[in-house]
Amino acid sequence: SYANAIRETKERQACPFCRHPVPTSKEELDKNHNKRLAANDPIALLQVGTSCHQEGDYESSFDYWTRAAELGDATSHLKLAGCFYRGGEGVEKDQKRE
Repeated sequence: SYANAIRETKERQACPFCRHPVPTSKEELDKNHNKRLAANDPIALLQVGTSCHQEGDYESSFDYWTRAAELGDATSHLKLAGCFYRGGEGVEKDQKRE
C-alpha cells in the first residue's frame, strides 16, 4: 500500500542502529563517526584503523585495531595478525636474515 511504501522509504533514510537520519554531508558524517569513536564502537575503530593503514600510518592503525580487538572485534584481530605479524608491515626488515 501507499502508506507502507512511505514508511519503508523513511526507514531506508535512517541509520539501522540508532534510527537517526543518514548524514547528507561530509561534516555530518565526520561528526557521527567521531561520536562513535568517543563511545569506543569497535566497528568505528576498525574503520579508522583501516583508513590509517591504507594511508601508510601503521602506528595509528595498530593502535585503533588493538583497541577494537580489546573490545572483542574479531576482524581487528585478523587485521593485526595479517598485516603486522604475517606481512611485517610497519617494521624494519632484518637484513641479516635475508
